[in-house]
Amino acid sequence: MGKRAYFGTDGIRGQANRHPMTAEVALRVGMAAGKLFMSKDDRRHLVVIGKDTRLSGYMIEPALVAGFTSVGMDVRLFGPLPTPGVAMMTRSLRADLGVMISASHNHFADNGIKLFGPDGYKLSDEKELEIEALMDEGLQEGLARPDGLGRVQRIDDSQARYVEIAKATFPKRLNLSGMRIVIDCANGAAYKVAPEALYELGAEVIRVGVSPNGFNINEECGSTHPAAMSKMVKEYRADLGIALDGDADRLVICDERGQVVDGDQIMAIIAGAWAASDRLTGGGVVATVMSNLGLERFLAARNLKLERTQVGDRYVMARMREGGFNLGGEQSGHLILSDFSTTGDGLLAALQVLAVLKESDKPMSALARQFDPVPQLLENVRFAGGKPLEDDSVKKAIAAAEERLSGTGRLVIRPSGTEPLIRVMAEGDDERLVSQVVKEIVGAVKKAAA
Repeated sequence: MGKRAYFGTDGIRGQANRHPMTAEVALRVGMAAGKLFMSKDDRRHLVVIGKDTRLSGYMIEPALVAGFTSVGMDVRLFGPLPTPGVAMMTRSLRADLGVMISASHNHFADNGIKLFGPDGYKLSDEKELEIEALMDEGLQEGLARPDGLGRVQRIDDSQARYVEIAKATFPKRLNLSGMRIVIDCANGAAYKVAPEALYELGAEVIRVGVSPNGFNINEECGSTHPAAMSKMVKEYRADLGIALDGDADRLVICDERGQVVDGDQIMAIIAGAWAASDRLTGGGVVATVMSNLGLERFLAARNLKLERTQVGDRYVMARMREGGFNLGGEQSGHLILSDFSTTGDGLLAALQVLAVLKESDKPMSALARQFDPVPQLLENVRFAGGKPLEDDSVKKAIAAAEERLSGTGRLVIRPSGTEPLIRVMAEGDDERLVSQVVKEIVGAVKKAAA
């Protein structure tokens, strides 16, 4: 596969108004993707665009619109809508392409562009490379004639449509009456739809992170800062808390005591319930190399397998489609329920947990710890440039660590796909050993990166 100039593990991402997250790059993306997805027939071609609540969305959205309309594509604008909502609407409106403007759980200063094909799935690496090739061609190529320019329309009911789709995934025989739920929307894309869906299903809803101002997305709130949710759960004596990230494709939960439940435990809750009712397909769950060994052991005890992929929900989804799995995800809370959605969806995952909770008639704390996690330590090392992982001393440190963990644990070292970070993760039954090997590798990486 060729070298990628713009696309990372999850679309194009970077600091707003700095390359590659500039109006010019957005314009080129619109023109290139528009050309690629415009088939040669005479019908009108359509792209749908959603966004989160970042200030820079006001710059990137019109630049994309200009690109798409200049090559003759019609555009429908949703305004703030969760990433999975954009994927759903791409299929529902029979669009040729879907676009989400978001940098997910990142700080407001970042932004990103994610693309979905007409089937609602994220584009393949190959398609992204084709778009990159077209982006670097002359901007005068393939422009529409003056009478063939695209038209733009804002869709006002997209949020209401997503709420209805989300509610339809909750079992018909159940409702949420009698439940008090804290929902933290990270001042992001789900600030209207998530509380609405929970309220309409019967819950008493305590809303957090629902006052976006362009700057406060993910700021001390949402799934990356679960303390805000835990505090409110204890304060209001809620049954549980749900925290989404900026584009609402991931979640974490906390029980009635404020104890946080991560994506691995949430997968175990759903997998256990679905397996017991013969709803789990593929014979197990798909997760990434970052998921805890405890989850693997939990599934093995039920004759279920854990299939691991590289980090990135697109790789989880690809393996799910290949193997016929309907549950997959990441420890970070990025859960994919393919019976309902083509990408991670924090609200739908929360609704499945709520269904299990309602059926069990137990408090959330009784469900929260499905397995004992194996001690796991993750450290991020920021680096300015170069390739520290190719340094000989780093390679030696990694080889030595792998030998020491052999048979009792795992080591995962990888560069972040979205930031200049090396992620060093180790897990094993011996907590001291795990801590030691991480410390040694981090030290070697820092030295190489200096």
